[in-house]
Amino acid sequence: MAHTKADSFFHLRAVTIGDQACQGTACFLARHRDPATWERAAHASPRVYCLGRCFAAPATAADTGRPHVEVAAPRAVVLDRASAGGAPTFTAYRASGGYQALEQALRLGPSGIVSEIEASGLRGRGGAAFPAGRKWRAVRDRRAATAYVVCNADEGDPGAYIDRYLLEDDPHAVLEGLAIAALATGARRGYVYVRKEYPAARAAIERAVREASDEGVLGARLLGTGPPLDVDVVEGQGSYVCGEETALLNALEGRRPEVRARPPYPSERGLFGAPTVVNNVETLAAVPWIVRHGFGAYREMGTDTSPGTKVVSLSSSFRRPGLYEVELGTPVRDIVNNLGGGVADGKLRGVLVGGPLAGILPPHLLDTPLDFEAMRRVGCEVGHGGVVAIDEHTSIAELVHHVFRFGAYESCGKCTPCRVGAARIEGMFAAALPKPPHTTSHALPALETELWETAEHEWRATVTALAEASLCGHGSGLAAFARSVMAHYGDEVEQCLA
Repeated sequence: MAHTKADSFFHLRAVTIGDQACQGTACFLARHRDPATWERAAHASPRVYCLGRCFAAPATAADTGRPHVEVAAPRAVVLDRASAGGAPTFTAYRASGGYQALEQALRLGPSGIVSEIEASGLRGRGGAAFPAGRKWRAVRDRRAATAYVVCNADEGDPGAYIDRYLLEDDPHAVLEGLAIAALATGARRGYVYVRKEYPAARAAIERAVREASDEGVLGARLLGTGPPLDVDVVEGQGSYVCGEETALLNALEGRRPEVRARPPYPSERGLFGAPTVVNNVETLAAVPWIVRHGFGAYREMGTDTSPGTKVVSLSSSFRRPGLYEVELGTPVRDIVNNLGGGVADGKLRGVLVGGPLAGILPPHLLDTPLDFEAMRRVGCEVGHGGVVAIDEHTSIAELVHHVFRFGAYESCGKCTPCRVGAARIEGMFAAALPKPPHTTSHALPALETELWETAEHEWRATVTALAEASLCGHGSGLAAFARSVMAHYGDEVEQCLA
């Protein structure tokens, strides 16, 4: 094995978040901006791969300050309150029209709610982009005696921080979306699973649950007239893989948070064996707006296959980092140049959109629309919406080593291609770099001198195995990243491995 997970898969149990420095991708690519902070991060054990402060990278948990928040879409769906300073309390949320959508949802009834969300074309904002309405209908149609709704707030893609600030600045919007999802699917209990690296976000949603319960929104009857709904907030204790919905469900059950084989899907057999809807924070935050304004208003924005808006998280590699709500279909070039102000230091070499486990968008493809299908056609993803610039301070070989080092450390180890393959590629690039990294590698010890003679073959064969045989998106995402490197930076990689 590359390594056991005893020291990494459950690493957050030992982490004191208040004194940690981040070694996520946004911080790695901005390490030249504050070498001392990066040096501290690079030596940290256990590792922390994202603190949700990518706008100030390289970052530490002790840093203060808030990101710039801006609505750059025709209408604000999820950043309306956050862009105006936030509405973290029940009183402030109610004053801005909060929980009116839940009142309307009670009048629509479960079938009407599901139809509205289906017609809106809302797709999951956590990365997979699965239609939310279809997921809700699958649970609703089972008519099970017990069903659950789960808010996936385990935002872990290095480069994305939208969920953190929605939970901190607008927690009741997320809670209202969760309540509407429960009403639509017949669920009587909900969970919000918040990653440990976000203590302020967890505190904000816990306070919102207490307030909503005290005000009669939650509890024995939704808004005093509907069915019951109790909501629990759970602190994450697992790894990056807990962002995958079945691993998250295992974590909620107190089991090892590794990915489940599918089928069955969570809508059939999810939490504690019952039908379960799992949606991420931004998805649920969009639901109240859709119910209040109607699916037609939502579909007026975006594209036919990718309607609505998406919040993008721009890292400190840009001149104007921050959270921007944009209309889906907006060219990535507009986001990079017009909103982000271009790269902050040096020359742009490419853009990582949607996290490190996705393709790199090179400069000549920046006119690609931020659209789920359009991005996939060029080997990339919208993903969670993190946008991180790669500039000339980082070589592609260094980036590949960083991504696979992250991938090897955060693999749950359940499937061989990911467990072995990620560590193998980490080792290949660790050996190929001019200077070895200061931190400990998880590379396979079997990588001896003879491997370097066929390094390119090994690289390609391992990537193929990751793409075709990985159990979940962790391994296949690493493969997507590697294939984009092959397509757009192949000469540089070949020189490195020669």
